[in-house]
Amino acid sequence: MNAITELTDYMNFQDLLDDEEKLVRETARNFVNEQVLPIIDKHAQEETFPLDLVPVMGEMGFFGASLPEEYGCAGLSNVAYGLLMYELERGDSGLRSMASVQGSLVMYPIFTYGSEAQKKHWLPRMAKGEVIGCFGLTEPDFGSDPGSMRTKAVREPGGKWRLNGAKMWITNGTVADVAIVWAKTDDGIRGFLVEKGTPGFTAPQMKGKWSLRASVTSELVLDNVVVEEEKSLLPGVTGIKGPLGCLTQARYGIAWGVLGAADSCYQTALEYSLSRIQFDKPIAGFQLQQKKLAEMVTELTKGQLLVLQLGRLKDQGRYSPAQVSMAKMNNVKIALDICRSARTMLGANGIMGEYPIMRHANNLESVYTYEGTHDMHTLIIGQEVTGIAAFR
Repeated sequence: MNAITELTDYMNFQDLLDDEEKLVRETARNFVNEQVLPIIDKHAQEETFPLDLVPVMGEMGFFGASLPEEYGCAGLSNVAYGLLMYELERGDSGLRSMASVQGSLVMYPIFTYGSEAQKKHWLPRMAKGEVIGCFGLTEPDFGSDPGSMRTKAVREPGGKWRLNGAKMWITNGTVADVAIVWAKTDDGIRGFLVEKGTPGFTAPQMKGKWSLRASVTSELVLDNVVVEEEKSLLPGVTGIKGPLGCLTQARYGIAWGVLGAADSCYQTALEYSLSRIQFDKPIAGFQLQQKKLAEMVTELTKGQLLVLQLGRLKDQGRYSPAQVSMAKMNNVKIALDICRSARTMLGANGIMGEYPIMRHANNLESVYTYEGTHDMHTLIIGQEVTGIAAFR
């Protein structure tokens, strides 16, 4: 199918964007149309990630795009960053995940919690795509309860730390040059920069996924890994608030990104319904199909307006993590619903790689779960509105 030139904008929300935000979106859209859509189905079928696009994305300023220019980043508004995630996920969730992990889960904590030496060493190279990072929080036995992690770091003589443990479901892990590993210490949870090639550190790739197939997902294994405190330990934070602060940044990008996948599926279904003839007329002319299209575009539009307002609040420093949870929870659900409805409109064709729908739908099954499950975000909002925690 030909790439549709414009995103769906039923309520003219682009009228609320400034010129830079519009330019970022158009630049990212052209990149996805020209360099991602022609190859992404092949990568998904073969369970590979298009690593050759990483330096291109770095050159275009896609990594850590909202971080300051002094560290080689683009210094974009949060709304512009969200629009970038929207367009990347229109290509594939794996592509947005790679950029999201790089920027929100690795570059952001280095910028926010790292020393000035760590910032200068890592951020400019990561912004260019010369260095790939990953984020190690989730463990084989602990996902929604990260405070119960078993990975431990023990202080050693001579300004060193010894890490032991394992992490699971780590995007970019096998191809990463550096991992941010969160571990329990006597003082609380701390973050450590662990470089590829450090003795005892391995990152085997997880194969056989039915979702996020065009994404590298890995384990991280730390077997008596020794690191230097000055280079490795993130000095600016202690406790679970460190990794949770990173997750809030990632969830914000996800809330925008999934709408790109939903938009892709909606527009595919709309185009298909106008050209598919049944009973002597396009199926778009049947009431049941129009009902599906109307519901899809309505939910997509509501999701766009939700993240736009969230982005403006974030740029003003007036947002809350629970508001991010609402956007992530709502938008992933409606994106998955749109993908499923679009698939029904294409019938059997909807499962074919010629169309993006099944790939997006399968990807969103994972996005529904990661960076906080739908249920956990429901409870975060519930605690915000009632003042009562219902997690335990």
